[in-house]
Amino acid sequence: MNAEWVPPSTALVELHPDPKARSKAVARRDIPVGSTIFSAPAFATALLEGEKGHRCDYCLREQSTLKKCSSCGSYWYCDAKCQNEHWQAGHKRVCKKINQFTNSMAFQQLEKHGRMDSFLLTHLLAHLSTLSEPYSPEVSTELSITLSLLPGPSGDCAASNPPYCPIKPPPPSEDLVTDIYSRFGNNNFTIHSHLNSIAHGIFPQASRMFNHLCTPNAVAKYVLKPGEVAAMEVVSLRDISSGEEVCIPYIDPALMQTRHKVFQITYGFTCDCPTCTFLQKVGQIPDPSLEHGDLIQLGLKLREFVGVEHYLKTGKLEKKTLEELPKPLRSVLNESYMAELSETFSKSSHEGNYAKAADSGVTLLALYLLIGMHLLEMAKTQWNHSFVALTPSGEEKEVSKGIVLQLLDLSRQTLQVLGTEGDSETGPFKEIGVLESLVRDV
Repeated sequence: MNAEWVPPSTALVELHPDPKARSKAVARRDIPVGSTIFSAPAFATALLEGEKGHRCDYCLREQSTLKKCSSCGSYWYCDAKCQNEHWQAGHKRVCKKINQFTNSMAFQQLEKHGRMDSFLLTHLLAHLSTLSEPYSPEVSTELSITLSLLPGPSGDCAASNPPYCPIKPPPPSEDLVTDIYSRFGNNNFTIHSHLNSIAHGIFPQASRMFNHLCTPNAVAKYVLKPGEVAAMEVVSLRDISSGEEVCIPYIDPALMQTRHKVFQITYGFTCDCPTCTFLQKVGQIPDPSLEHGDLIQLGLKLREFVGVEHYLKTGKLEKKTLEELPKPLRSVLNESYMAELSETFSKSSHEGNYAKAADSGVTLLALYLLIGMHLLEMAKTQWNHSFVALTPSGEEKEVSKGIVLQLLDLSRQTLQVLGTEGDSETGPFKEIGVLESLVRDV
């Protein structure tokens, strides 16, 4: 297996040459919305620090009771099966040395993202050391594909490699480690469960196949099954025509100001999609707190422009693009504005100030309707606001019930395209069902 790797003939896409990205995934036939275009297990994974001890280090599933590795005490598992699978996949190469490594000065001095890269590199090298021919691209299809990826813009220098736990047998050379890290450093994926980030993973085939688009026609989701390594599925977000390129988002679409730098520094390219081209023309986005003395009025104008209140009542939306956003409202694209709205929404919801949460939530929804969705959280907030805090009656009660049920229905429509993911026994679909029952019973 080498740089000429191509998807199997059974795949829904095939690779075509592309002058900007070397290749692109093109649909072999018409692909309906909600279709699984691609599926593959992770080559290596590493849990986020905050998830350690709450999720299995092998299958990444959340469990109320986990078993700690009795040797190192730093890895946790669902059961003996997950522990044995992880042991054979490479944990046996680092178990006795991982604590000494993580307590070392070299590791402790790393930034948070550097520690994640260090664990991911350690797990990948440990896995490669268990091959019948350790670290051999001829034996490992995934390693061969990894080495065929384009290196990151700063990945061609050995000094950029993070430290990794000593492994026996060790890699044959630091040049190989450099080659590996220079590829996955800008090609690893954030694994999420129910839209919440839980880990990072390396999926070489997906990296080789799919290019980025800020308004993508497909998206990656993750399947977590007991006793199995996490898997990625790429799902179509809309109907895709035969011959059309299939693209996924590399970054959060909410990154309006920093996306240009992220693309250049992390991925080494400049995105020329309509949204990025518009943002480049706009230039510096003003701070809404400085440009507008009254952020509440700014939010109301944004809601009116998007038509969010009509959308909540009817489920119908006249799609507005960023290019149509009036110049006086462009400050809402400042990342600080979304961050402040999100913080207000989350804090007010948790503190029981549901009226404030509902108001900031509607404004946040208006912003997300330009770039994304958060309907389920709005449904839960509207429930708390209308039925827990106010206890409405008569006509007011029926109106409130209608709004909550409409939000839930819109949430389901949105989520059904993606389907279940992550810890499938829990999550948004279950929450929708529970909340619908509560609303109908009041």
